[in-house]
Amino acid sequence: MRAALILAGGRSTRFGDRDKAVAELAGTPMIRRVVDRLAPFVDEVVINCRADQVDAIEAALSGFDPEPSFAVDRDPDAGPMAGIARGLEVVAAEYTVVVACDMPFVDPDVVRFLFERASGHDAAVPRLGEWYQTTQAVYRTESMGSACRRALETGADRIVTPLEELDEVVVDGDAIESVGSLDSFDNVNTVEELEAAEERLGTE
Repeated sequence: MRAALILAGGRSTRFGDRDKAVAELAGTPMIRRVVDRLAPFVDEVVINCRADQVDAIEAALSGFDPEPSFAVDRDPDAGPMAGIARGLEVVAAEYTVVVACDMPFVDPDVVRFLFERASGHDAAVPRLGEWYQTTQAVYRTESMGSACRRALETGADRIVTPLEELDEVVVDGDAIESVGSLDSFDNVNTVEELEAAEERLGTE
């Protein structure tokens, strides 16, 4: 079994007074675009968010099958590693693709490839140049969840810290481009970037 964990608990501080997770992108809530792209090859979807976001996200995902589960933050604003740890507690599948809610161009072919590369390992994590793409990566659910909890207990706040104890496969940009597009990792942090994303979708 495979799962998708969508991270939506951030405060969207660069997005004005709106929650970017449910912001309309060309007529569709951004988180719905992410989930729709992942749906064909996962068996379950889990949303990590704050308690005050649940109603709006439920509305944005209305009618989606299978119905998503929610992993509500116990300690809001603790960062993405805490969000991953909390979300993976709810996942039943052996492997989980973690994707940030602000990545509306996530490429299904890239995610499918990451699942293939992760098989038999604890993680398949893209690395573009110097940067690990930890919020669009595939993890063995139990291994990554445990590693995140241990890192949090030591006071670590860097999301790459749990990877140090995992059997990870690093996937470089050339490998990504052999199966899909690096646009998969583009995210939307500001209203201006939302407008630019709408223009891109209009030309697809």
